[in-house]
Amino acid sequence: MNLHKVIENNIEIVSVNSKEILITDTQSALDLMATIRYEADCDRFILNKNNITEYFFELKTGLAGSILQKVINYQLKLAIIGDFSIYTSKSLKDFIYEMNSGKDIFFLENEEQAIERLAKV
Repeated sequence: MNLHKVIENNIEIVSVNSKEILITDTQSALDLMATIRYEADCDRFILNKNNITEYFFELKTGLAGSILQKVINYQLKLAIIGDFSIYTSKSLKDFIYEMNSGKDIFFLENEEQAIERLAKV
């Protein structure tokens, strides 16, 4: 795993780069959040959807809700990037729409969009 810090509008944002699945459950998400907070000294981060288990995107598992609640509880801001058009679940599409309407968690197509959005909130 590689953490790359970007500064946009005087806001520090960490882009997490890895070829591996980093988030498989709530504990692995907490471990990643702690790494970002303490090693990179940052509260905003970008994560590729390929670094998250596919179970996250099955809302009935509750994994997404559990992990994203931790992001909010620990006062972090997260942008998950990737192609979400592959998912057909209406509830997931509605969930993504609601998250993108907020100010803490975003589902976006690419890193450029993620940096722009995280630098504004």
